[in-house]
Amino acid sequence: MRRSILALSERVYDLVIVGGGIFGVCAAWDAVQRGLSVALVEKEEFAHATSANCFKIVHGGIRYLQHGDIVRVRQSSKERNAFLRMAPHLVHPFPIVIPTYGYGVAGKGILRAGVLLYDLLTCDRNRGIEDPGRAIPRGRFISREAALDLFPSLEREGLTGAAIIYDGHMYNPPRLALAFLRSAADAGAIVANYVGAVGFLRTKDRVAGIKAKDMLTGDEFTISGRVVLNAAGPWAEHLLELQPDLRLQPQGTYSRDACFIVARRLTEDYALAIQGRTSDPDAILSRKRRHLFIVPWRDYTLIGVWHIVYKGPPDDFTLTEEELQSFIDEINEAYPAFQLTRDHVSMWNAGLVLFGENKPGATDLSYGKRSRIVDHAQGHGIEGLVTLIGVRYTTARGDASRVIDLVFKKLKRKTSHPASTATPVYGGQIECFEEFVRRATVRCPSAVSSEVMHALLRNHGSEYEGVLKYIREDVRYAETVGPSTVLKAEIVHAVREEMAQKLVDVVFRRTDLGTGGRPEETVLKTCADLMGGELGWDDGRKRNELAAVQGVFARYTPPVGTQRESA
Repeated sequence: MRRSILALSERVYDLVIVGGGIFGVCAAWDAVQRGLSVALVEKEEFAHATSANCFKIVHGGIRYLQHGDIVRVRQSSKERNAFLRMAPHLVHPFPIVIPTYGYGVAGKGILRAGVLLYDLLTCDRNRGIEDPGRAIPRGRFISREAALDLFPSLEREGLTGAAIIYDGHMYNPPRLALAFLRSAADAGAIVANYVGAVGFLRTKDRVAGIKAKDMLTGDEFTISGRVVLNAAGPWAEHLLELQPDLRLQPQGTYSRDACFIVARRLTEDYALAIQGRTSDPDAILSRKRRHLFIVPWRDYTLIGVWHIVYKGPPDDFTLTEEELQSFIDEINEAYPAFQLTRDHVSMWNAGLVLFGENKPGATDLSYGKRSRIVDHAQGHGIEGLVTLIGVRYTTARGDASRVIDLVFKKLKRKTSHPASTATPVYGGQIECFEEFVRRATVRCPSAVSSEVMHALLRNHGSEYEGVLKYIREDVRYAETVGPSTVLKAEIVHAVREEMAQKLVDVVFRRTDLGTGGRPEETVLKTCADLMGGELGWDDGRKRNELAAVQGVFARYTPPVGTQRESA
């Protein structure tokens, strides 16, 4: 995968996509499978924002039962199935324990009925999944004693047991998006990061491409396309507002969805659902309080999600000291045994998504719960432009497929649907994941430990040999970058094969280095030296790259307190 600015301006594409988050890359992958010529640009790094900072759960839709939204239940289950089949190295099932109390809405009876109904509605949830380790089991219930065995510090008064349901979990969201992107690029899409859309090419009533800017050099150029897809996420409306006659009505309301990462495991094999302070008033059947989730993830724990309406520029949202302390207090109130402090929190993650729930006086609560697809020929009389603003990472493939259906209509071409739910993405050519790991570990170079190999297989799947080849060329690349599971070979591979342009690309998106907490300064300097050797950086450039990485950590690490445990 090479970054070629010249190739972007050499032809007229069927489809030009603005935005390299999960919705944009899924659209590119779907479109090229159907035979369209595609160009995709992203103003920063692929999957750098909301896609990278999500809660890392591939939702199967059980929560939507509370809203009586059977369509979303079915859609979410289908898309979870697709992710499990397409990317078995990056998505896996995991169990969630939901304690039950009393005999009302929070009791076993109501929850049992809900789980049974959900299992019936998603009876095809494992269709096409041949690997038993990828299958989503039916929900089950355990006794009070069994629940306390798993979580001894549960509130005992009124405890009647627990439900155990299963959902999907992402090992590394940016790499999952990258797998779709790499698949699209291998199939012929021309893609480039650090290329911003600064305007539209248009006549009076038609968009015919975009005005683009290379954010690395400052050069401006044009990319011509028969249809332009604006998939820039929370930036989509800002792009449209460059020309006032394209402004969306109504304008979107966005939620800053935040979670935080604890630099140790609070639970082991099971996630735990606990009741927080906020309610879900638009649900038809709702418990008194919304669930928060404590989820084991790699060597860390994820805790979330908290929603707050955000009305400022997409680049400027943050997390205040007071908010962080409020989150910690809420968790400690719900489960005092964790005894969390600021010092336990290694990072916080957050992204902006369309929001429609819990808005006082709202009558159409479906807005903000589903992705927004706008054909500007209908609302603005402007042909050649479609906007997609996604909501859930889980539904990105399905929503993108619907958008490409619309693109074909606008192109006045017939289309067939590719078997995209069954086609593995880059690295996903794996029949049985555990057997794949066993065989690959046996064959791995002696200089690579099993722990490092397992992380490599999780991130690169069946394409892991593309990283190991660098070790065969130079055994020094078999070393890890400091006390981590990241090989030096992965840094080189990220530059040569994955279009990494900056140090932040490698630290936060191409590898696991900075996704759970701040690594030691020596680790970052080693990465900078490796990238500098590949890209010809001088000492001044390396210092700037290191400063940029520290700037990201300054934003996403807790505003008060010192990390108790090193990431």
